[in-house]
Amino acid sequence: MSAVPEVRTADASLQASAINTIVLGFAADPMTRWVWPDSSEYLGMMPRFVKAFGGRAFEHGSADITDGARAAALWLPPGVEPDDAEMGAVMQGALRPEIAEDIGAVLKGMAEHHPREPHWYLPLIAADPKWIGRGLGALLMQHALRRCDEQGVAAYLESSNPRNISLYERHGFQIIGRIQSGSSPVMTPMLRPRS
Repeated sequence: MSAVPEVRTADASLQASAINTIVLGFAADPMTRWVWPDSSEYLGMMPRFVKAFGGRAFEHGSADITDGARAAALWLPPGVEPDDAEMGAVMQGALRPEIAEDIGAVLKGMAEHHPREPHWYLPLIAADPKWIGRGLGALLMQHALRRCDEQGVAAYLESSNPRNISLYERHGFQIIGRIQSGSSPVMTPMLRPRS
């Protein structure tokens, strides 16, 4: 790893690497593993989910990646949403009946907390577990939040892992609610107001 890691845009040639990094980074995430507790099912479904949830970042030049694809973040610009039809197909294909109602409630909670004002949305950010603790997540956040500040636009995310909340708070995000239903883990919606 170079002394000062660089962040660059993940173009089509780096899309698979970025998605693989996110899949690795979410392998122990409370929410994704609640949805797909079986490792084979997780590995089969998560790449499709990543593409559906944050893949439009590749089309808009807002998929960020560090050297060696050690960490990646998929940001959706104002007005760009996840591919709801494909997300629905992914969830239907792997939905366990015992959690179907709770997943529906979590998705409803996500929609209710999602800001109505123009904002950059961070559906996914992760580091390869081998590279966690090296400041790569902070580097990716700083890179993207400069863009938000230059544009005077808010940023929004939902943290599916409580261990990551302090990172987001250090970058100006504030907790704006709590999303949880039945057996689901807690998801924490967070907003960084426009500057």
